[in-house]
Amino acid sequence: MPTPVRTPAARHEAAGGILAEITADLGAGHDLEALLRRFLLPVVTLAGAQAGAVRVFCDDTQRLRLVGQIGLAADVVDAERVVDRHCGVCGVAADEQRAAWAEGATECRLQATKAAAGGCAHVLAVPLTHRGRMLGVYNLFFETAEPPAAGVQAVLRAVGDLLGLALDNARLERENLRATVLAQRQQMAAEVHDSVAQTLTFVKMRLPLLQQAIEEGSAAQALRYVGDVRGAVGQAHASLREILTHYRAPIDPKGLLHALADCAREFPQRTGVALEVVNRAGAIALSAEQEAQAFHVVREALANVAQHARAHRAWLWLDARDGEVEIVVEDDGAGTGPVAGDAGAAATHHGLAIMDERARRLGGRLEIGARVGGGTRVRLAFPQAAPAMQDAR
Repeated sequence: MPTPVRTPAARHEAAGGILAEITADLGAGHDLEALLRRFLLPVVTLAGAQAGAVRVFCDDTQRLRLVGQIGLAADVVDAERVVDRHCGVCGVAADEQRAAWAEGATECRLQATKAAAGGCAHVLAVPLTHRGRMLGVYNLFFETAEPPAAGVQAVLRAVGDLLGLALDNARLERENLRATVLAQRQQMAAEVHDSVAQTLTFVKMRLPLLQQAIEEGSAAQALRYVGDVRGAVGQAHASLREILTHYRAPIDPKGLLHALADCAREFPQRTGVALEVVNRAGAIALSAEQEAQAFHVVREALANVAQHARAHRAWLWLDARDGEVEIVVEDDGAGTGPVAGDAGAAATHHGLAIMDERARRLGGRLEIGARVGGGTRVRLAFPQAAPAMQDAR
């Protein structure tokens, strides 16, 4: 049984210590339920109670779940792990958001008073609240019929408010986490929709044509459609790998320029195409979303150079003026149209559509045309001030 704090001076000192420790632990980000259990004993001791319990709301906010206790019998703990939020004195404290005193066991359906040390028959229920939101309750069980003094109850309510703050912070963290996960799921769904789903739709359209060519005995047409399907499936596989890689390892944390520099170093090694990077913009201040969208546009443009342009050299230009960012990818390859006989030509068109969609999300525009001197020129321009990213679905 806890030893009560007897003198007013001792109680005042103990109260100050409890409040200071709770405040420190809130700043340290300690485990919430462990925090609630840890301070149950000093609170019971401060109040001169013989037992105590602390409960928090379940997700449905209609039930209270026991997360810590001291001085209660094991069978009571097992039987009363979850109770209705309107139950007895706890219900009064929860519904009226005030400390409530129960005169005898008949006012506490928890039945904990019968099993608490010393056979206590009186209960004080203190709400855990923050800014008008009810988050939980803790109970103190007493042998005597005299409730704690007003000063002690004021301290107990202050403790309840601090613990309520901790509970509310934990609730906000859970909600932020859920919102973040939902946003990531929606972004992944949009990425799959933009790339893999569109490519598979093209495959679905080509399959009836392939079947018709086979039935008509047109070997040349059949081979053409097989090539289309093979290229599109390859593009879908590459897009899916890109999406998975993006979510495992997002864009370089050092920023867009660093990511493009790495890409430029790797590009000639992977493709055999020389790549020159010219940065006329210097340091560019962009949001993380802008950097990600711009980087994916550049990477797709370079992938098209590697796979379809039959180029020997490529150039990547960056510029920023009048509040607009400009990124240009050029090559000396076969030109703007798909290369004749290229099985991946249709897939390339889908890639260009995705690039255009990313430009739209940036509030900008994508231009694709012939390069002076031969080859292809891809230009992405968008405002440096980040707009609200548009929904691509």
